[in-house]
Amino acid sequence: MTFDELKEKALSLPYAPGVYIMRDKTDKVIYVGKAKKLKNRVSQYFQDTASHTPKTRLMVSKIHHFDVIVAASEFEALVLECSLIKRYMPKYNILLKDDKGYPYLRLNMKDIYPVITMVSKPADDGADYYGPYGGRAVTHDVMEAIRLTLKLPGCHKQFPRDIGKERPCLNYHMNQCAGWCQENKSCAEYRETMLQARELLKGNYKAVAEQLRGQMLAASDNLEFELAASLRDRLNAVENLGQKQLVTAGTLADTDVVGYGETEAKACFAVLHFSGGNLLDKDYEVFSRPDDKREAVSSLLKQFYLSRGIAPKRVLLPFAIDDGELFAELLEQQYGRRPKLHVPQRGDNLRLVELACKNAFEEAERVTGREERVSATLTLLGKMLAIPAPKRMESFDISNISGTDIVASMVVFQEGKPKKSDYKRFKVEGLTDQDDYASMRQVVTRRFVHYKAGDKGFDEAPDLLLIDGGVTHAKV
Repeated sequence: MTFDELKEKALSLPYAPGVYIMRDKTDKVIYVGKAKKLKNRVSQYFQDTASHTPKTRLMVSKIHHFDVIVAASEFEALVLECSLIKRYMPKYNILLKDDKGYPYLRLNMKDIYPVITMVSKPADDGADYYGPYGGRAVTHDVMEAIRLTLKLPGCHKQFPRDIGKERPCLNYHMNQCAGWCQENKSCAEYRETMLQARELLKGNYKAVAEQLRGQMLAASDNLEFELAASLRDRLNAVENLGQKQLVTAGTLADTDVVGYGETEAKACFAVLHFSGGNLLDKDYEVFSRPDDKREAVSSLLKQFYLSRGIAPKRVLLPFAIDDGELFAELLEQQYGRRPKLHVPQRGDNLRLVELACKNAFEEAERVTGREERVSATLTLLGKMLAIPAPKRMESFDISNISGTDIVASMVVFQEGKPKKSDYKRFKVEGLTDQDDYASMRQVVTRRFVHYKAGDKGFDEAPDLLLIDGGVTHAKV
């Protein structure tokens, strides 16, 4: 469609809430937006483009046609917008790079020898799930703290299969494991310890401490001093665990504080997680400086909580966002909890937001420095090769097993960073013997045949090709 045709179509839209989907000439979705009144919002893109920001002008120049979906309400439009952004991951929407949810810890006491494992989300399998936790690192710390406290196995042995088969490992000799692989350790004793682990996961470390104290005193009364000493050490570890609040530190925060900071080139969206007044964890996302910071924070906030599978009781914001109440309603519908979105103006809450903004600015500033270094390196590389600074680089390599099963790989760097979503593997066809030159010629040729055909994953042309080999490879 021409620009005038796009403008005419926009002016014919209804004054109704809905979602608009911008597509390029290949029919690829490049932007998804929501509007209270579709006609007013969409027609703005095709009015005076001189008033647009550079990013918006570039996006408008790529629009070949667009679709709209009329919604019954603003709330329905919000839900649809979030769903479509997650589905299409449009180029001109600000996106979270990592939309994985918070992990949980799984424990199934129905197993003969139950173990604690980390999982992405709960399943309806009869096991107990604890969390969610602030991230994989925090979750691992919680799991490791419980393991060391109760001297649980930290190896890959499976019980009862491996009991008595080998000598105890290094963890036993370092007093980090009770040696559950030895034949003198019973299943009942192991299960009793795992019940204590379950109580720790629930945060009931005081109850576990009282139980261990009773066992320690009983062992002492029976003159079992070695057992009493072992129980004493475990009791001290549990009490220390409770004082440090390592278990509760990973669980759901009751307050999230959102910060935003930007430099000349980069911006950062940061979320600090607080529970009981204690800072537990931080999540952040660095991206190119947006045209509208409120729109950027609003978009990232929705993606962040809808992908995490959980919501806090309260969210402190640096500034008000559009559709805040509708978004809170959506979270309530999704998770059964309606968080309070608040923009503090004074007091301790304001200082927390300032802290989050400071964290965001420092992350943006740190990455800006790295980006500048990468940019300088790419510029220097371009000068050495007498080409413009390469934005997209692709490298190829061939591998085989004694001349058979010949395969190739393509690794992509975009703006100096690995772009793993574009990595490719090729199976070389039609060759019965090792021939690196013919293999490389075939793979590179196939890559550009896909490019000319506009195939997904190959639709961006490289600025520089790096081929493993020598001058002969390049000539071939």
